[in-house]
Parts: sequence; structure tokens; C-alpha cells
Amino acid sequence: MSISIPARALPLLLLAALTGCGVVPKKTQISIHDPQPVVQSDPAWPQVATQLVVQRPLASRILDGNRIVVRPQPGELQVYQGASWVQPAPEMLQTALVRTLAHSGKLDGVARRGGGIIGQYELALELHRFDADYSGGGKPNTVLEVSAQLIRTDRNQIVAHRVFQASILANGMSAHDVSDAFEQALSKVSLEISGWSLQTLHRQP
Repeated sequence: MSISIPARALPLLLLAALTGCGVVPKKTQISIHDPQPVVQSDPAWPQVATQLVVQRPLASRILDGNRIVVRPQPGELQVYQGASWVQPAPEMLQTALVRTLAHSGKLDGVARRGGGIIGQYELALELHRFDADYSGGGKPNTVLEVSAQLIRTDRNQIVAHRVFQASILANGMSAHDVSDAFEQALSKVSLEISGWSLQTLHRQP
């Protein structure tokens, strides 16, 4: 007895057959990494009677994604296979800065843009590097480099600008080791940018 199968059903039946035979490749499992930088503050930071908005950092296309970027040699960028960040690097940095400044208690208010406050100043950022550098051989250095600008919003005026960098040697070669090193780098840079921002704002007339 012959059975007539509608043409539109053939692709589904073929897919089921291929899956049963093991022809269709299995999905690659991806490990998701979520660095948790330590929130620190310095009691010596000045109290500043102002509100600050922290912008989402600008970044190149490869850095503005969830893939973990590696630098096997100078001038070349690749990504870890089977590993990813829980969120893009610019958002991790922005979150770390907002948390550090809020934890300090030194401002009248701090939030990311769209966070419900109108800041007298904005912290504008551009992420230049967020990669694991293997070019030296051996264990990688995790490098975080970001430029920061403090902008007075009513005048659209840059009142200060500085570049910050952290380089942390990973304990091993794996993506997990790299994630731990980036956790330290985020803590270091967030602390430095927060202190610089508060000291700069304190000097404003």
C-alpha cells in the first residue's frame, strides 16, 4: 500500500530522520561567564552635592558583544570558542561604575542614562581594549583600557578627560581563568574612575 505525503511535510520528515540517524550535528555547549567585581570605595573621597549620569561606554563591534575576545598576537583578534560573557563588556563596565559610585554615598545621585535622574554632569566612556592578550606566550594578560570624560550637561562642556588601564595576569589559560582576571581588572578600573570623577567634580565651581 502506498501512502501519499504532502510536499510541505517532507522537510519535517527528513529533519526527523536525519536527527535520528545522528547526521544533524549537536549544538555546542557554551559556558557563560559573569564576572562579579568587588565594590570598593575610599572614605577619603570628597562629598559632592551633584547628580551624575554614567553613559554606556562606546566600543568597537567586536568588543560590543558577548564573545570573550583574545589577542593571539599583536594586531590580531579572535574569540574564545564555547565561551561567552553574560552581557556585553560595555554594560559590565557601566554596571561596575554605577555600583561603585552608588556604594560610596558621595553623590546626591548616580544612575545610568535612562535611570530616572537628570544629572548636572555625565560620565562619557569609550572602551578601547577588553581582551585576553596571549601575544607574550604563556598565561594571558587581561587588558582593560577605557577613556573617560566628565561633561557638564548645561554647557555641553568637557571639564576633564583621562585614560585608565588595568592589566591583570590570569592564573591559567582557560576562559574561567580569564574571567577571574577580568573581575579584578573591572574592580581596579571602576575604583580609579570613581575616585577621579569625585575629585574632579569636587573642584568644579
